[in-house]
Amino acid sequence: MKPFQFDGTFHPIAAGKELRRNAIRGALATVTGSAGNFVVGIGTVVILARLLTPSDFGIVTMVTTFSLLLRSFGLNGFTELIMQREEITDSLASNLFWINLGIGAILTLAFASSGQLLAHLFHNSAVVRVTQAMSLTIVIACSGYIHTGLLQRAMHFRTTAIINFVGQVFQFVVSIVLATAGWHYWALVWGSVAQTATLTVGAWLACRWIPNPPGRVSGTGPGFKFAMNVYSHYAFWYMTRNTDNFLVGWRFGAQALGFYKKAYDLFVLPQTQLMSPMNAVVVSTLSRVSRDREQFQRYLLRAISVLAFLGMGIGADFALEGSDIIRFLLGPGWEEAGRIFTLFGPGIGVMLVYYTHGWIHLSIGCPERWFRWGMIEFACTASLFLLALRWGPSGIALAWTVSYFLLMFPGFWYAGQPIGLGIGPIFAVIWKFFAASVGAGLGTALIVRATPFLPTAFGTAGALGRIVSVSLVFFALYFAGIIGLHQGIRPLSEIVGLIRDLLPERAARRTFPGAVDTEEVLAKP
Repeated sequence: MKPFQFDGTFHPIAAGKELRRNAIRGALATVTGSAGNFVVGIGTVVILARLLTPSDFGIVTMVTTFSLLLRSFGLNGFTELIMQREEITDSLASNLFWINLGIGAILTLAFASSGQLLAHLFHNSAVVRVTQAMSLTIVIACSGYIHTGLLQRAMHFRTTAIINFVGQVFQFVVSIVLATAGWHYWALVWGSVAQTATLTVGAWLACRWIPNPPGRVSGTGPGFKFAMNVYSHYAFWYMTRNTDNFLVGWRFGAQALGFYKKAYDLFVLPQTQLMSPMNAVVVSTLSRVSRDREQFQRYLLRAISVLAFLGMGIGADFALEGSDIIRFLLGPGWEEAGRIFTLFGPGIGVMLVYYTHGWIHLSIGCPERWFRWGMIEFACTASLFLLALRWGPSGIALAWTVSYFLLMFPGFWYAGQPIGLGIGPIFAVIWKFFAASVGAGLGTALIVRATPFLPTAFGTAGALGRIVSVSLVFFALYFAGIIGLHQGIRPLSEIVGLIRDLLPERAARRTFPGAVDTEEVLAKP
């Protein structure tokens, strides 16, 4: 793709039916790419967990806790600027490229020189060399973000999805080959470098654009200010999500951090796989009806209902099977991660529902309130971490779960203030799914205790057998509880409807007048 015309202006973006068609195809490509990345990512974890030790993962996590924040400079800020700005020229994009690359180079040198400090903090000398190697990912990534932003502005989502998938595959291949050759934690390091390089090279190959030399261009200053504001918000959110890694690694060492990180990654997996595909659709829909309070509330509650249905069920099921899930995915030697994950499980459903409060802030145009709430969230969560630190990684996991229960309704109350949205309707939607999951969980636990013929074999085969058996019992009870509390199968039919809406045939049909829109599912009374 050549993003700019001869006069330096961006190629016209499709409008009308063509815009709608591109958006739908882009959404399908994003969902498909996410599914592909998930499969490759799970495969990588399953194999590497059997080739590497928890300490190997812990050492790399000590470094990536900081490097990922710096590496995302430009991704969170400049790409949003390019996509959202009404007009973008060749000269302005060139200036943004050189600013992003220059800051990325400075961050690379600064991070590479911080190895001794991080080694002192974590009491591990291996961190020094890993920090120097991982610093390469910062400048490599920053050299491709503007190209990625231009691809997204042109709605080449299928291309970016392919690039991301290829990057995931390259990381998989490099990490597995090096781990098999006995490179230990270096397999993870060079796998990450290979993935970053692949993403950047792919963006340059797909977006045939070479930046001009920097110059004085109108809009550079305001654009940079916008990007920095977006990145600052992301940085604060990132610190909230990674304080636990720092505390566990600092207090308990690389091995404990390796156990904790694998349990945490599985904990947030439902959020990344369920929330991401829904975000664009829901925020876009809510933004269009933000002036109609009743319709806004109806759409929001329908989306929350879908997430509560899925999240509460998955969370309770994972809590019952945490140890077996870890044993099946990671193999022997990871039992401690299973015990930690069991404490994460009850918070999965509440976590999914809680993060929907961000939809309210964004759709009504109040990102500053979202940022202020982020500071409250950080203070609450970090305080719980410090209180729970004495109980080790398991205490930190429990602190995460407790934090979501404490923050959920205050978060909705604060987000809904500008439009007069109370927490009563939200509670009315959630409690039935929560009650059904708790009842099904207790019922399943009693049945398992009273059923001697459930699989008791050790190892991966036994874990898989128990996962299947317990899941069948749990979800049978969970669905029965939902049907009983709702006095009908309406929640189940809505999930089926949303899944059908994502199928290619349905999406293609929607490119023509009179087709049914996804938002109709959300709008049903």
